Amino acid sequence: MTRMSGVNTADVLDAIRMGCRTTSSVFNADDDNVPFFGSTVRPEARLAFSPHCSEAHVPGRHLNAMLTAEAAAGVELDAGAVENHARAAFMSYSGPIALPLNRDRVGGPLASFRAHNVREGFHALYALVRYRQSEQARRVAEASIDAVFDLWDPVDGWDEARLAGDYGLRFYRDSTFVTGLARAIGPLVKYYRATGYQPALELAAVLKDKAVAEFFSAGGEYDRELFGYHTHSTTCVMSSLAQMADLTRDEGLLNRVKAFYDKGLWEIRDAVGWVIESSGPNADPDKGEVNNTGDVVETALILGRHGHPEYYEDAERIVRCHMLPSQLRDVSFIEEPPNPDGKDGLRNVADRHLGAFGFPAPYGHEPVGAARVSFNMDIVGGAVASLCEVYRAAARRDEAGHWVDLHLDHETEALKVESPYSHPVMRVTLKKPGPLFVRIPSWVCKSRIEVCGSGSPVSGSGPAEPGSPRLAAGYLYLPRPAVGEPISIAFLLPNREVVLDHRTRRTRVRLRGDEVEAMDNHGADLTFFDPLE
Repeated sequence: MTRMSGVNTADVLDAIRMGCRTTSSVFNADDDNVPFFGSTVRPEARLAFSPHCSEAHVPGRHLNAMLTAEAAAGVELDAGAVENHARAAFMSYSGPIALPLNRDRVGGPLASFRAHNVREGFHALYALVRYRQSEQARRVAEASIDAVFDLWDPVDGWDEARLAGDYGLRFYRDSTFVTGLARAIGPLVKYYRATGYQPALELAAVLKDKAVAEFFSAGGEYDRELFGYHTHSTTCVMSSLAQMADLTRDEGLLNRVKAFYDKGLWEIRDAVGWVIESSGPNADPDKGEVNNTGDVVETALILGRHGHPEYYEDAERIVRCHMLPSQLRDVSFIEEPPNPDGKDGLRNVADRHLGAFGFPAPYGHEPVGAARVSFNMDIVGGAVASLCEVYRAAARRDEAGHWVDLHLDHETEALKVESPYSHPVMRVTLKKPGPLFVRIPSWVCKSRIEVCGSGSPVSGSGPAEPGSPRLAAGYLYLPRPAVGEPISIAFLLPNREVVLDHRTRRTRVRLRGDEVEAMDNHGADLTFFDPLE
């Protein structure tokens, strides 16, 4: 397999573009271009309809990703693909009630409702309102919020009798609140940010209160029976709560998120940001899911922005070591299936998977012992949306000054950053005046940092000369850097070894700074990195 060497914003942008290519190629010509959900590439290759997720789930993931990519990174979109996803999303809301519904077969009626998909439904409507000013999406979103308030209660749950009796729907009960309606907090927060529509925030607050009271404790524990085995639901609710805390400036809520991130999350993740796909007792121990990882990154970026720079370090390691390497960038191993009947789900399967994200192990696309290799098409949407947040977060400017939080080659109208991973030293060139804050990773030897090639040590404590560089709260602080003159910040990227302890095996990883140099692959195929000798 081929893999990315180095990671910079150009690589992030390339991954976003490739992902948008994938989201534009998943439409089923045998089903009025409703997107496929299921996919398998080994032992046989195919795309497939889902009776639970095709129209109720995939369009929301993909519209959120694609329209965010257009706005955040200038990605040029296929207008027809956006239209297909929007049409499928509106179709899922066209049943007897304004909830995202699904058919049980291609060509069948909208017959079933699963609260799990409310998150994706709101993501579709949010994206169409914010980025396409869709009045139809606005009307449907407001009707859907009313429907949830009418049919769901925080104590008694969904009114199943009315869903069946009044609306004729088959109701699929989710295992827990976390795997169901709690997932919708994030897109409701986004919808409120975009529109100021108060009932959206009110519903998000009701859901948040239940999530905090019953699941996300002050101690940060994770109980798989309480939360449910579907780990993406856990990570997306965590991310949703972080978004809510960010919107409302609720430090108490952010502390709940931080407590879970620091403790319970480690029951289902490892040091490179891989997150197990299911926490069930019989789950494949190496099978991950990349949009789970994306939720972790988005949460880390919010925590970092709220004064905890060590979470930026975690986010950067995850992007470098797992998210980008796990994108499918070589499809030469996928064998096209026989297709005597000309079914669209068997057509051009390899090329339609190029740029996808799926269920990898830390070391490769095919976990040891896996019965199949798949890339369910919703996952690429989740991963691309998270990478858009990484692209936005590489550098920022606020009333305090310029902030370099991720060590990526990056250029904005305010500054240019040259990464220590792709250059002999890190260099920052300001285009506009202001103090400069550069995040210093925890593994850097602070006494050996050199600024501007002077060879002078940086002050870490005690008095310093006015205007001199200083270490403070995880950042190198330069109070009066010159505009237009490159500032060199030299430090070593040390080699170190970490061990990923999964349920049945230990995987050694050699890092250079926060980038993988080599990793145990346990004899697996389709691996990401050079094997560790």
